Amino acid sequence: MSEESRTEAATGKDDDIVRQMEEATRPPELMDPDPGASPLDRLINRIVEAVGVTILVATVALVFVNATTRYTVGFTFIWVEEIVIGTLPWLGMCGMFLAIRRRQVIRIEFFMDLFPSRWRQALNLFAYLVAAAGFTYLALVSVNYVGLFGGDRTIYLKLERGWFLSAMLIGPAVAALAYLEHFVKGLLAARATGGDA
Repeated sequence: MSEESRTEAATGKDDDIVRQMEEATRPPELMDPDPGASPLDRLINRIVEAVGVTILVATVALVFVNATTRYTVGFTFIWVEEIVIGTLPWLGMCGMFLAIRRRQVIRIEFFMDLFPSRWRQALNLFAYLVAAAGFTYLALVSVNYVGLFGGDRTIYLKLERGWFLSAMLIGPAVAALAYLEHFVKGLLAARATGGDA
């Protein structure tokens, strides 16, 4: 190996270390939340993010305006509580969906690391199926719940509670689909690598 090629290799390693250090010191909120995602996956995630941010901003604005008017002029909009309580399930479901799709759900990997790679792969696939089944069951139970109470109206605005309660049906259903997507992608990746990840 010539001196010039050794210098180029060392410079390449130095550049790689510098890049890694820059990534490690970058605030997480500035990093790409969907590295390696397809354009369709990014679009889906951005739409759900926009819905979640809209709900959060509207909720904060309503609470702020209500609190401000309460303490400045002694008047409150009593219906704000109905809107805030009704939109919180939707906010939670948006966050849950994004956490599942981005694989940021809290999980304990200590025990998984005790198994060989092939077992870990199989256990991950099994966990995806169990999670999808659990969320599917929750969605099916929610159909009855929304059917029973979805027609009830809120006290002040007279809105059907089904608009708010449907988050308990739609959220688990899309969470199940997100876990099934992980299962299918994991299965395809396992087959492509011959079972060794």
